[in-house]
Amino acid sequence: MSEVIIKNDEVDIVIGALQSDLTPFLEAWRPFISDFHLIIVKDPDLKEELKIPGGFNLHVYTKSDIDKVVGSSTSGISFSGYACRYFGYLVSRKRYIISVDDDCLPAKNSKGELTDPVSQHIINLSTPATPFFFNTLYDPFCEGADFVRGYPFSLRTGVECGLSCGLWLNLADLDAPTQALKPSLRNTRYVDAVLTVPTRAMLPVSGINIAFNTELVGPALTPAFRLAKEGNLRWETVEDIWTGMCVKVICDHLRLGVKSGLPYVSRQERGNAIESLKKEWEGVKLMEEVVPFFQSLRLSETSVTPEDCVAEIAAAVKERLGPVSPTFAGAAGTMVEWIKLWKRVRAQ
Repeated sequence: MSEVIIKNDEVDIVIGALQSDLTPFLEAWRPFISDFHLIIVKDPDLKEELKIPGGFNLHVYTKSDIDKVVGSSTSGISFSGYACRYFGYLVSRKRYIISVDDDCLPAKNSKGELTDPVSQHIINLSTPATPFFFNTLYDPFCEGADFVRGYPFSLRTGVECGLSCGLWLNLADLDAPTQALKPSLRNTRYVDAVLTVPTRAMLPVSGINIAFNTELVGPALTPAFRLAKEGNLRWETVEDIWTGMCVKVICDHLRLGVKSGLPYVSRQERGNAIESLKKEWEGVKLMEEVVPFFQSLRLSETSVTPEDCVAEIAAAVKERLGPVSPTFAGAAGTMVEWIKLWKRVRAQ
């Protein structure tokens, strides 16, 4: 498989705005995103007007825009809080989406040099993934690497990469219990590596810093899983963890790759872990049911598109997890609504 060159007009940068003043954020990112189209989705619960500096090619979506597009027929889908980013995924018409939270800045590598997260995500998506046999030099398509001795030549062409999962310096994406127990813990290790997550291996995908190919997996990123006491802060949600497991199962089924590692972003602290723990604890408990479910899930040969796969997963969730908790039954219903909405918006 030859390397694919991604053009700037094939990429949307999606930003969920949970704070009103985006000036410091956008100015820090200007060197890396000014040549791309930006989709900024304002959290419907944010009352203040957004402050956005000039010089960007962007489109801002507000609550009225969301209501106009979504309508009243999809009452189960919520775009509040971090889930507002999913509206950006929905309305984008580009092949590739790079999504980053508004509390993140471009990170510096181990030499103190500022890195370009956008270019690295594009590299991850445009080069093959190798999910069926692990290469001990990590990504063999990175500069200075190759396949190691013993790697089957029949698998060296790899497969297309559907999802690129970037990482975080400073405040790592820890859960509320861990952060509450270790309030001073910070990630300072910059590991210059990318790897393909092996097939059938689950991983906790964080929506903080991701990129994906919308044609391959776009509709699989769905804002379906919401906790009863869910808040708007990162520690109070697990929707992206659920979404990531859906995407990974679908990538395994459709023979696509998921990469993790570079690029890093530097995360700023937001919220109180101890207070958030009260809201997230339900999710911590439910994950003990979720992981075995996805680990054992196998999709049928009749599911040949990501839309088909989401529908089949939703049916399995309703049947196998629905009796465990109403949260699962709600997620299954929302996944079905999301696919209908995705198809309707894309058909316009």
